[in-house]
Amino acid sequence: MKAIAEAQGSEVSSLYATLDEILKQFYVETATDWGLDLWEEMLGLKSYAGKPVEQRSSRIISKLRGIGTVTISLIKNVAESYVNGTVEVNEDNTNYSFTVKFVDNLGVPPNLEDLMEAIEEIKPAHLEVKYEYKYLLISDIHEVMTISEIETHPLTDFAPFEPVL
Repeated sequence: MKAIAEAQGSEVSSLYATLDEILKQFYVETATDWGLDLWEEMLGLKSYAGKPVEQRSSRIISKLRGIGTVTISLIKNVAESYVNGTVEVNEDNTNYSFTVKFVDNLGVPPNLEDLMEAIEEIKPAHLEVKYEYKYLLISDIHEVMTISEIETHPLTDFAPFEPVL
């Protein structure tokens, strides 16, 4: 009886672990690679297998948020799903454009190309989109930071760094 109970206990534990793993796939934030593959397929997105899970998740979340009428708040919501920080979206109606400004994070976001693609997909075709990045300026470091503090920042945190796209 003891051997049977132990064998059944092991199988039940394995079943619960499998059920927990499957449940994680129902939520983009907790999905693993195989769950993200299903989300990408369901939303008609090109597979990003091999990219970091965080980038894949943010792309899927952006696609889910990007459904509906395009507003400044929708664009802001989509952009913030990529950068994990605050974004400002400023309209320039006279020039038929708007600017996405990264407020919290220094430099260029790691998945900028994905963000640009998502914004391009949801924005009205007649509007131009511009991007502004936050950098460390001379005034931010001169007589404010020590050399040791400055050395902790990558070169991409300093202006006028221009990303290559």
